[in-house]
Amino acid sequence: MRTSLVLFVFCLLANLTSIQGQIMADSIVFKFELINSKEVQAHINDKDSSFEDVKASVSWRPYSSELSVNSKQALWLKFDLKNNSKDTIRNYIYSDTPSNTIYQVFKNDVKVFKNGRLIPLPQRTNRSDYYFTEIALAPFQTSQIFIRLHNPLKRKIDPPTLNSKLSYWELLHNINEKQDASISFIYIYIITITTIFAFALVFWLRLWKKLYLYYLGYLLFQIIYGFQVLRTTSASFGNLFTYIPTLSTSAFQPVQFVFIGFYILFIKHLLKVKYYDKLLAKVLSYLGRFCFVYAVSHFIFSYFFFGNMFAETVFIIVRLIIIPLNFILIFWIIYKVKHPLISYFIVGQTFFFIGAVLSSYVAYAELSFIPGHFFNFTQAPNIIFQIGLLGEVICFSLALGENVLLLQKEKTRANKELIVQLKENQALQENMNRKLDEKVHKKTEELIKVYSEIEKDREQKIKDEFTQKIRETEMIALRSQMNPHFIFNSLSAIKHLIMTSRNDDAIIYLDEFSALLRGILSSSKHQQITVEEELEILELYLSLERSRMGSSFTYDIEVSSKEELSQYQIPPLLLQPLVENAIWHGLQPSLKAEKKLSIIFDTSDDLIITILDNGIGRKESAKKKRLHEAMGTSLVQDRLTLFNHLSNKSIRLKITDLEKDDVVLGTKITLTYET
Repeated sequence: MRTSLVLFVFCLLANLTSIQGQIMADSIVFKFELINSKEVQAHINDKDSSFEDVKASVSWRPYSSELSVNSKQALWLKFDLKNNSKDTIRNYIYSDTPSNTIYQVFKNDVKVFKNGRLIPLPQRTNRSDYYFTEIALAPFQTSQIFIRLHNPLKRKIDPPTLNSKLSYWELLHNINEKQDASISFIYIYIITITTIFAFALVFWLRLWKKLYLYYLGYLLFQIIYGFQVLRTTSASFGNLFTYIPTLSTSAFQPVQFVFIGFYILFIKHLLKVKYYDKLLAKVLSYLGRFCFVYAVSHFIFSYFFFGNMFAETVFIIVRLIIIPLNFILIFWIIYKVKHPLISYFIVGQTFFFIGAVLSSYVAYAELSFIPGHFFNFTQAPNIIFQIGLLGEVICFSLALGENVLLLQKEKTRANKELIVQLKENQALQENMNRKLDEKVHKKTEELIKVYSEIEKDREQKIKDEFTQKIRETEMIALRSQMNPHFIFNSLSAIKHLIMTSRNDDAIIYLDEFSALLRGILSSSKHQQITVEEELEILELYLSLERSRMGSSFTYDIEVSSKEELSQYQIPPLLLQPLVENAIWHGLQPSLKAEKKLSIIFDTSDDLIITILDNGIGRKESAKKKRLHEAMGTSLVQDRLTLFNHLSNKSIRLKITDLEKDDVVLGTKITLTYET
């Protein structure tokens, strides 16, 4: 019976809360819902519209759940609030909209109140929390309330309510109680990371290595990230970013990518990836730089241009790229890198990966907004991510400690090896000092012997140089003999032409002979000439001989490339005596109608020069018993012997009689050039 009476009284008071289109401030016992209330009118306008424009608007309509707040527009609410009591009444408007402005209009005055998480703390009406704004009414006073709601963050918000003082204290208590655990963890996170940062700073100042610099950057931006998350709570101590909420919101994602970039570079140096896989090291370097570039670009576009219009979309897209890429890099590093600290990386990366994936899923599925859900607590996605980060930081802190121990062990081992080496050096020095006196005497004797050997070598060198000079002189003498021999044969040819009354041929022969003689005298000045130059002299000589012998004598020269002949050096006037012997002693005595001479220069491998004639052969020529029969060939052989001795190349001479069925076909002369 008593319970029913209480419910009846409560319902009666609720009905009395609004009378004749006004909300009775003194009749609000606990909480008055503004949504779906006939006393509350709503109007949607551009977010930049002024209060005067909105106040003068006539397109107001009842406030219902169909109306929502977005980033491009502002939702305006309007209602009348009256105090019928003799006491000053204080009501509290609750709104978790990121930015809300309340205008309390009296007959001759307008009061403006600003609140919300995107309003800088100095500009907020209520500095203790950003949910509640106090509205005071003097006894029997009436005012018109305008509420501007703007939600640039695109996050889910509750509709505003008008609360009594009792409701205000109860709701504030519930909010603080719900946030206590999250705020406590955020403080633990910030304090832990800051402590580790201090130790890392000491290491960097002492060692001055990039490894610790990257780790400091990684920790510093995690601390900033911790304060950014703290800003979204009702924490009062250390909530630095409440003074710059818009900047903090725009930098929220960029800060995360900056510490991820430092983390990637830190891992690259900690595990010395470059020593195991240079390509992987390059990929990590480029990925770290990409994180920095993306962070700066995202901040610039978000803060100066688009605000948080695309923040949620970019958040999802980037994580769909980064998380699989991170997964690939984990296995790549595990597969390639065999560093002793790889186990710390695996465990730390596991913490990070689980935290990143789980926080992304909780944020995307909005599990933190489902009442009674396991993840229904303040800033659940960021808290989960911070748990993963904290586990990762602890792992890498242990890894740095282990790295110091490894360096210390390496230093100790190096010192022990140095001590052992010093002892060995000392023993070696003592042993060397003992043997030094013994060796001095032996060394003196050895020096005397060496000096004697040097004297002998010097004498031998003088003898060798003298012998070399003698052989060079012999070569010059032989070359001097070749020129008179050739001149004698040529003069004999001219004599033969005159005696046979071939005076015109003799004159032509003499003219050509003088031209040939000039070429021979020019080449005789050199110890060696090219085969190409020798061929030019030979062609002049053969032309003379054809003039002397007439049409019965024919010759042909086969050369694949004269340019290749220029690569080979031979003594001057080497081939002419051999060709001359073939003509004078092989072809001229022959009774054959066609006297043929062939000269072949084969450069397919080493140079091979072949001289073929169809003359009478060496045996029949020897029967003629001519005085100068073999003089040219003998001189050529002697010159080749000296050439082979003085040069690093050699030329072999071979003469073969061509016979078939005991019938002489001619003679074949082969010169083989060997390098």
